Amino acid sequence: MAIDRVPALKRCRSLGIEPGVVGLGKSSKRQPRRTRGKVSEYGTQLKEKQKAKFIYGVLEKQFRAYYTRAKKMPGITGENLISLLERRLDNVVFRLGLAATRKQARQVVRHGHITVNGKRCDIPSALVDVNDVVAVAEKARGNAFFKALAESNNALSTPAWITVGADSFTGTVNRFPASEDFDVPVDSQAIVELYSK
Repeated sequence: MAIDRVPALKRCRSLGIEPGVVGLGKSSKRQPRRTRGKVSEYGTQLKEKQKAKFIYGVLEKQFRAYYTRAKKMPGITGENLISLLERRLDNVVFRLGLAATRKQARQVVRHGHITVNGKRCDIPSALVDVNDVVAVAEKARGNAFFKALAESNNALSTPAWITVGADSFTGTVNRFPASEDFDVPVDSQAIVELYSK
């Protein structure tokens, strides 16, 4: 399995996105922005694809598979693509505030600390469905990481398509995410145009 080892803040700077989008704090040292010449249409489309891949932590082969699936779904392909990426289990864990970043959410899922409808799931790319209940496993709730999380009450702005449980260790998917729920700075139409060439 390929691993992305590029420093996150450096990548954010090169793609022109705020570190807060991926869950990172602001960088303490601010470097002046280098201006380059005019970017071609292809360059702009490629940058949008790279942004989406970086934000959601998906590599090229998997991203291409999401695009192919989104193209076959009814509706607008770009919105379907972002909706599929939002429905990933690691993203839902991040959105529920059970992890500080998507990378941390991926690790939490990988280590088997998350259950979907009461069954342990350790696949970060698993897609959640409507009425799925995503929760921290009972064994893991005693873990120091989750205890600290419960005490800090990490209140990320949870999107409207997810309802957080009273104990803040669970969340229910009410519906699939729609275009008004997307808060990532990605132009999905540019990605579709890039792949349709």
